[in-house]
Amino acid sequence: MAQSQAVSGMATVFERYNGASWDKIAEVYNISGPGMTRETIEVTNYDSPDGYREKIAGLRDAGQLTFSMNFRKDNYAVIKDDFESEDRVQYRVTLPDADATQMTFYGLVTELPLSVPEDDRITCDVTIEISGPVQLDDET
Repeated sequence: MAQSQAVSGMATVFERYNGASWDKIAEVYNISGPGMTRETIEVTNYDSPDGYREKIAGLRDAGQLTFSMNFRKDNYAVIKDDFESEDRVQYRVTLPDADATQMTFYGLVTELPLSVPEDDRITCDVTIEISGPVQLDDET
């Protein structure tokens, strides 16, 4: 019987490109995404075979990437600057698998809610709307 090759998410790295090099955003946890989807365009007509609807490929959308991070003023300030900016920023997620798989993309920070509970850590949940494709590893 084959042994599972599943990988724990522990040691995943989230980074942003500063124009010259990659800066790690510290204390990130619970990354979700990219949430890629693809539209279809229905092209069914009277000549469609066997009474089935026909569809062709439409636009792709890389969706969103969300993550949570423990509040640190330095990290929050960087992400807040991205939120305030009109420009797309390049981000990268490196997974802790044997290949150190990387996903690189451009995006806009669209949500930056801060949570300050009285009996737990201060956290921030970030939403990035991805613009364009997600490049996997050496596709960049």
